[in-house]
Amino acid sequence: MAEQVSPRGTFLKIADSVHVQIDADPTMTELPSLTEIMGEYGVSRGVALRAFRVLQQEGLAEPVPGSRWRVVRAGELPDRQSLAEKIAALITADGLEVGATFLSEGELSARLGASRPTISKALAQLEVAGLLTEGRQGKRRSVRALPPQ
Repeated sequence: MAEQVSPRGTFLKIADSVHVQIDADPTMTELPSLTEIMGEYGVSRGVALRAFRVLQQEGLAEPVPGSRWRVVRAGELPDRQSLAEKIAALITADGLEVGATFLSEGELSARLGASRPTISKALAQLEVAGLLTEGRQGKRRSVRALPPQ
């Protein structure tokens, strides 16, 4: 498709191609990244986003803040929990008590598959909510309060 002069309609062809990939692989949970689509089809970021929006309109995909687009399959309930809620749930899941040292941004990024800036924003929300102490360079956050059940 890279040899086309006009991108008009290209996003529909990309959407069709990704739709075929989704149908062919029932274990697929994420769409390819925008960078992968741009490289594979030789298109701009805007064209790749238009293709993803077509898939969203068809009910096959949805954007995930701070992450890739998620595949939506009929009959499945996607996890719509915010990143801050997921991080707060880790306090309980890991059995941390008040005063315990919390995971670093890098550890959370690796564990949850989100970028460090996105993790940082979620941690700031938890600091404001009073669940974690403020983190500084060289000083790790600690648990200030346990999340509500």
